[in-house]
Amino acid sequence: MNKHLNELIELSKIDQAIDSYNPQLEAADKKVAKVQKKIDTAQAELDELTSAIADNEEKVKSFEEQLTLLNEQLASNVKKAKEITTEKEMKALSLEEDIAKEKMTFANEEIERLQAINETKTALLDEANEKVDALSADLNKIMEEVSAEKAEIEKSKGELFVKREELSRNIEQKVLSFYEKIRAWAGNTAVVPVKKQACYGCYMKLNDKTYSEVIKGDEIVNCPHCGRILYIEKVTEEA
Repeated sequence: MNKHLNELIELSKIDQAIDSYNPQLEAADKKVAKVQKKIDTAQAELDELTSAIADNEEKVKSFEEQLTLLNEQLASNVKKAKEITTEKEMKALSLEEDIAKEKMTFANEEIERLQAINETKTALLDEANEKVDALSADLNKIMEEVSAEKAEIEKSKGELFVKREELSRNIEQKVLSFYEKIRAWAGNTAVVPVKKQACYGCYMKLNDKTYSEVIKGDEIVNCPHCGRILYIEKVTEEA
């Protein structure tokens, strides 16, 4: 087989091996992203609960201030009652007291309701905090595992890059440029085998003349349909 073709086949296989690690790296990153997404969701729930509790506490505080003012109003009305001289003034004062008492009843009921809600939300908040802590612990563990996994992958890729660099230095520059141009659009299918007289890049059948040239392997042959570099695998040759 042509020396340059052999070199390109080997180079193509190294490139395929290098790129084969990309899905593993992506899968490793997805593991981290998956847990991080869960943490973000749990943290959002926690923040929402914290905000709701704080809002309710502000409302309770507002109702308590309202009760203080209403109590002061009722105390003031007791003094006013002693100074009343007409029935009309007595009715007006009585109506004012009734309204104040209704407001106090409503305020007390609202305080009780909001405090009950906050009790429930506080329990949920504790659960949310525990969930975030547990997920954060999981994330740290997964990040350690992923970091080790990626380091191993990068080490293997580094070894392949060294092999690629050594091989590239020995390939004639014109041949290497020719390969890189095809690889720019064909990716890791720049060099493909021929099986059943078909290019395994575009799967189009080759004419007899081209197929014969590929079998001989004396020259670098391109697929007439897609332009990829063709070769016959050794197993096929032996068969």
